[in-house]
Amino acid sequence: MAISVFDLFKVGIGPSSSHTVGPMRAAASFAQALVDQQLLNETRRVEIRLYGSLSATGIGHATDRACVMGLMGEWPDSIDPTSISPRIRQLRESGQLQLAGKTSIAFNWQHDLLLLDESLPYHPNAMSLHAYGENGLLSEQTYYSIGGGFIIEAQEAESGIAPTSEVELPYDFSSAVELLALCKKHGLRVSELMMANERAWRSDADIRSGLLHIWSVMRECVEQGLRHEGILPGGLDVPRRAAKLHRSLLEIGKPNVITSTLSAMEWVNLFALAVNEENAAGGRMVTAPTNGAAGIIPAVLHYYMKFNAEASDDDVVNFFLAAAAVGILCKKNASISGAEVGCQGEVGSACAMAAAGLADILGASPEQLENAAEIGLEHNLGLTCDPVGGLVQVPCIERNAIAAVKAINATQMALRGDGKHFISLDRVIRTMRDTGADMHDKYKETSRGGLAVSWVEC
Repeated sequence: MAISVFDLFKVGIGPSSSHTVGPMRAAASFAQALVDQQLLNETRRVEIRLYGSLSATGIGHATDRACVMGLMGEWPDSIDPTSISPRIRQLRESGQLQLAGKTSIAFNWQHDLLLLDESLPYHPNAMSLHAYGENGLLSEQTYYSIGGGFIIEAQEAESGIAPTSEVELPYDFSSAVELLALCKKHGLRVSELMMANERAWRSDADIRSGLLHIWSVMRECVEQGLRHEGILPGGLDVPRRAAKLHRSLLEIGKPNVITSTLSAMEWVNLFALAVNEENAAGGRMVTAPTNGAAGIIPAVLHYYMKFNAEASDDDVVNFFLAAAAVGILCKKNASISGAEVGCQGEVGSACAMAAAGLADILGASPEQLENAAEIGLEHNLGLTCDPVGGLVQVPCIERNAIAAVKAINATQMALRGDGKHFISLDRVIRTMRDTGADMHDKYKETSRGGLAVSWVEC
């Protein structure tokens, strides 16, 4: 399966790539299929069924709202996040849903949106959509939201074969060993090899403009996070901290990364908190590679751009390309889904990706880059996904800040070495996969174990 950098970095909305972005895409795809099959005008009722993790934490992750908006013809990369609440409120009051944005059908939130205490095979994040006409079922489809906003249909999951791409990459790789061998054979940096692969899909100009657009959305997300104060939605009464921390850091004056490392790390914390608070509030996001881990990569890149006077757009492009190489390895050989392998697959993968991206633009050799990614992932192994209240807030927001600092440290350690190390990145990724398989389901985005049940409201 050929995976592009733009598959890993996608514009969407919070709070979750697997529970919000993926379900919205699935529902929008289903609505569009009704249009394409000329079944829209015959449809009188649509039923949404959520299973597994989508059911267990769907309310806290806004899965229900995402599905409804998808059925109304909205896509996560283009919807205005501020329009969601008023449109949901209007739907609840009127009982009418604008299917595919074209025709009105009756919709009863309690009867037409079902949270089922059961799981489907193949993946914990499952949902099915059913369209009914006057004489019964017109169409149905089951989708699996497999992390990072990726979705597959039931037929693809049942076949056991990943959807293939007709694109042939000049430097295809499925392991870090293969990646390093290709870099050595052709004298390429990891970002250069990834750029050559991306040309199989689009031109250099399109690659560059697309990645700079991703960066602009990330920057705007940080700005929004610094602008907003108050309490995050969801009922936990978690306060936003980024705006206050920003004012505090501005009072200190412009820090220097060499003479004031602690101050610099506080800026890293700030960037991550700003992104993940905005994510928790359902704002405009970039999956990196997921929403739950969306603050790590932009925090590390912001750190580099802020403290390096010579930083340029070229660095941004190369950062994303190198980071994507590691993300591809994690997705191909393990998972980036918290519901499948725990938070090690989200925050761990993002930490490794951020370390790789930073290493590349700091001049690391491919071997040093692989070492940086290995350090970043290795020290997130076993990380559980146990969000309190089913919300992407505690411990998720702080966890991104910690992992961003960890990614920078991983890069620094790798750059002090020659790329040789004891455990390879491939072995760490396999360990993440095996650890996720052994991990009890209550620690994999169900809010039925760990911190999610240790929190007691007083």
